[in-house]
Amino acid sequence: MTGRVIKFYNSFFFVDIASELLPCKLRGLMKRDKCSGSAVCPGDFVEVSKLKDGTGVIESVQPRRNMLKRPAVANLDQVILTFAAAEPDLNLLLLNRFLVLAEWSQIDKIIICVNKIDLIDNAEKFLSEYESLYDIIRVSAVTGKNIEQLKMQLENRVTVLTGASGVGKSSILNMVDENFNLKIGNVSEKIKRGRHTTRVSELIPFAGGFLVDTPGFSAVDLIEIGLDVEQLANCFKEFTNYAGDCKFTGCSHSHEPNCAVKSAVDNGEILQERYKSYLSMLNEINERKKPKYG
Repeated sequence: MTGRVIKFYNSFFFVDIASELLPCKLRGLMKRDKCSGSAVCPGDFVEVSKLKDGTGVIESVQPRRNMLKRPAVANLDQVILTFAAAEPDLNLLLLNRFLVLAEWSQIDKIIICVNKIDLIDNAEKFLSEYESLYDIIRVSAVTGKNIEQLKMQLENRVTVLTGASGVGKSSILNMVDENFNLKIGNVSEKIKRGRHTTRVSELIPFAGGFLVDTPGFSAVDLIEIGLDVEQLANCFKEFTNYAGDCKFTGCSHSHEPNCAVKSAVDNGEILQERYKSYLSMLNEINERKKPKYG
């Protein structure tokens, strides 16, 4: 039988087969191939054998269309990167790290969702410099502003909501549909960071598709997900219009002379903040790859 993995919980993969959730384990051969813990993940289409005790065994995984590596979710139509306008304040480097993660995962549609716009002035202009690159939806899970716009974007799609802890992902989903009744945490007054309230990634049926509320986190380890220097530049999509005009093949767009990307930054054609984020991530990858002695 073929089904879709809905979630992993208590050592079982729960597979949706004809609207029945079948708890499944991995076939032994697949366990040995479970590199980085993502041999099977939510969103995968799998072949399953049903056992007499009412559980199942996952025999194989169908090829994935794409995969978000952190958190691990497969076969997505879009990813909505959720951040707060305030409490906690937006960290642009973290936003760009999430955008790199989504680009590298080859997700078809990437949207930035800014929550808590009721806490700031000029909300409609917040992050407007990014609108030439990505669609931005500005919402308030308190007032309900633009929630209908968000709901329309979710119809008939498999969507993952991901982002830092405390930005209100679960609150947004509860506003989208009160039947979700997801647990909501508070932002710590001391450290101004959110507490993790979502513990597992789970596909939730909604409007002809699925929604995935994911555990929040505060960083993306670029080395851990397997990103290298050459791939990093390709994850800044505005670079591609200029990279072919660089003097040197394989230009890192950092120190080389006659770099078309750096010229575009100087001319205001590429955002300074985006380029600074790129250099920060480039340095991180290079430093982590240096051999350690002693």
